[in-house]
Amino acid sequence: MKCIQCQTDNNLKDRTANQGRCKNCRHPFVFEPTTMGQPKFTDPFFAKAISDLSVNGSLYFTPQQLYYLIDKRLKRKINNVALQIFALVLSVIIPYIGIPLLIFACYRISNSAHTPGRVRNRNARYLELIGGFLLGFGVFSLFGSTLDSSGESWLIFFQFAITIIVGMLSLYLGIRQLRRQSTLVQTFSMTLHKFQGWLERWQQINGTVEPLLPSPNQERLPTSVNPDITVYSFDRVVICDSATIAQLLIANNFHFENNCAVLSITGYPQGIFSTVLEMLRRNPELKVYALHNASPHGVTLIHNLRTSSYWFAESTVTIYDLGLLPRHVLNSRNLFIESSPESAEQARQLGLEIRRELSAEELAWLESGNFVELESFTPQRLLQIVTQGINRSQISTGGRDSVFIDVESDSSSDVYLVSSDSFG
Repeated sequence: MKCIQCQTDNNLKDRTANQGRCKNCRHPFVFEPTTMGQPKFTDPFFAKAISDLSVNGSLYFTPQQLYYLIDKRLKRKINNVALQIFALVLSVIIPYIGIPLLIFACYRISNSAHTPGRVRNRNARYLELIGGFLLGFGVFSLFGSTLDSSGESWLIFFQFAITIIVGMLSLYLGIRQLRRQSTLVQTFSMTLHKFQGWLERWQQINGTVEPLLPSPNQERLPTSVNPDITVYSFDRVVICDSATIAQLLIANNFHFENNCAVLSITGYPQGIFSTVLEMLRRNPELKVYALHNASPHGVTLIHNLRTSSYWFAESTVTIYDLGLLPRHVLNSRNLFIESSPESAEQARQLGLEIRRELSAEELAWLESGNFVELESFTPQRLLQIVTQGINRSQISTGGRDSVFIDVESDSSSDVYLVSSDSFG
């Protein structure tokens, strides 16, 4: 394992002999893969996750965003493909044993709550490919064979029938799994408590992670605004369903780069919230952008903004819903879907006016306890999604429009859907 301070390689013997310190610079190692249990990883692994998430220290991020990223990379790291490799080799040697085993392995991975959505999606595609290959091979073998009267015709037909049946089964499973990806939940590879322990120990040894944001309640904020500034207003405001996301946008200068205010429905930033809201109310041309989780609480944000006298009940401002909405999740196969009984109960208690804005499929998804958090996106992705959503709204003609955003991440391309719903 390399030391993150001096890049010296230290094998287990070196680390043991030096009481868990680098043999060259004596810097302590935070993690010891041989004794930490599951999952296992190294200091460079954790350091790279922090660097990648912050884009080499240029973006702030939340602890929860780091939790999601560490989990994603651990799943990729420990994803066991041994069964697939074994089945693939066996398929060449003994096809009638190896191919069904390969289909089983791909199905198992595509259906696992411990597998990232991208990997599950890929294995569902494998099932489709295997099925298509078997169907083609079966038809080709039947018509390419020369039947004679030696009694082999029944064997050829039997082989053809088995190949077609297995091929159709694999194709069916692949199509079925692809359709189910937007409803399959994921589980974390480690508990939040364990992750928090890792992060605390990391900062004890390596110092404070500068791009890591504190809790919004702990952040020191100005308590007053220059009176000269209050005579102005903003043309746009992004309102988030949580203080954490509002803090993230502000910390990464989203408000400066997009010339808009950023607030949370919960009253963040505390010190200047009332003043900024009063400034916004003075602008009849204001455009409001709602940003929220795909959750029962999140889907109520638009309704609250439209009907609350504290917000814009008596105003003619235009309100756009940037998501996330359940329909966005249902149109994607790569999001981290979670589920809980509490979320299911909250969904069943949604008011009639909110339920009218959602399709039956969306309501069923929510009432199953499903939800997706905005913090499952990296800061870079989230900033791109919100920026492009706002830009898309500038050419919106009203109604419901969509923006597709293709973001490269970890050598994989994921597509995210953001809508602009104009409520006038």
